Amino acid sequence: MGTATAKKINPEDFILSALSPEDRLNAAFKVAGEAFKKTALTMKDIDKAAKTVRKRIYGKKK
Repeated sequence: MGTATAKKINPEDFILSALSPEDRLNAAFKVAGEAFKKTALTMKDIDKAAKTVRKRIYGKKK
């Protein structure tokens, strides 16, 4: 038999894997919002882009 080896787990990967796909997307948009905070883009621009992506991925909310 082979020897058992411990696999290192990145805590951030584990946390993301515990989230639903929609929660992961929401987290990504929050990160993007912070990343683009000091650009010429407005939060309105970022929100509009986020809504477009969500609509493509999840369809229209009912």
